[in-house]
Amino acid sequence: MIGYVTLGTNDLERATAFYDALFAEMGGSRMMEEEGYFVAWSSEAPGAALAASRPFDGNAATVGNGVMVALAVATEDDVQRVHARALELGGSDEGAPGPRGDNFYAGYFRDLDGNKLNVFVAG
Repeated sequence: MIGYVTLGTNDLERATAFYDALFAEMGGSRMMEEEGYFVAWSSEAPGAALAASRPFDGNAATVGNGVMVALAVATEDDVQRVHARALELGGSDEGAPGPRGDNFYAGYFRDLDGNKLNVFVAG
């Protein structure tokens, strides 16, 4: 259902380095980019993607309160590994990996621009 999600950044080079390393941990890679403006990553084609972009209107990027991007993985071990990698890359912890209700296991973090994400497995 989701085609892609775009997160704003004020430092595309820094955001690109963060997501290149994070998505390499998940088997993903760059799928599209416009130099100096936009980079998108995916782990499958066609499939959902995540992009980092400078705002089109030229204003500063800001974090959307209540906005979160959820990244699906296959196992609880994957959740722990990817969450740890996000923190190693300079992201901040927003909730350690663990069960969240029945049949849902997730870890929450913020990227270098303060955007909130989680990595999860359901089922």
